[in-house]
Amino acid sequence: MYSIDITLKLSPIPISVQRKEEAGADALYQTILNAMRSPNPELLELTCEKQTDKKVAVLSDQISAVIVSQKSGAASTGRAPGFVALATE
Repeated sequence: MYSIDITLKLSPIPISVQRKEEAGADALYQTILNAMRSPNPELLELTCEKQTDKKVAVLSDQISAVIVSQKSGAASTGRAPGFVALATE
């Protein structure tokens, strides 16, 4: 399973969708990059292959970062997906 995490401007919580295959994750990553590079904002409608009822729509000009990572069911860290891990004491 591959996770695509999207960070939005002015939002500390990333949006995350999953793809079963590496090719699907890479294709979605390229789609998001192309939308970010476009001079005109685009509405991106994303679905999740892990949770099939999960849908999200974002404007491309609000995306500040995107990351693709492989998620293993056996190697769960117990942390929420994202770019920054905050230490808690």
